[in-house]
Amino acid sequence: MPLNKHDLSKLKKIIALAEKLMAGSAKRAARPKPASRIKRIRRSGKELVAFRKMLKAERKKGASVADLAKTHGVSTAYIYAL
Repeated sequence: MPLNKHDLSKLKKIIALAEKLMAGSAKRAARPKPASRIKRIRRSGKELVAFRKMLKAERKKGASVADLAKTHGVSTAYIYAL
């Protein structure tokens, strides 16, 4: 089935858009991730209890919440909730 002029122009626009999207995603994939982002760890059971206990002890010693959050990869809200 041959394409008419209108369908052919639409197809060309779709192809151009797809190429533009693929070029943009390649640029994003090549960009390095920020070093300040620490991968978060899921803790459970005894490990979680020990972690919370350690965080509470460090807070009682006077450690800042922001430093603890950055060091251990948790949110400041999580530490305040303890």
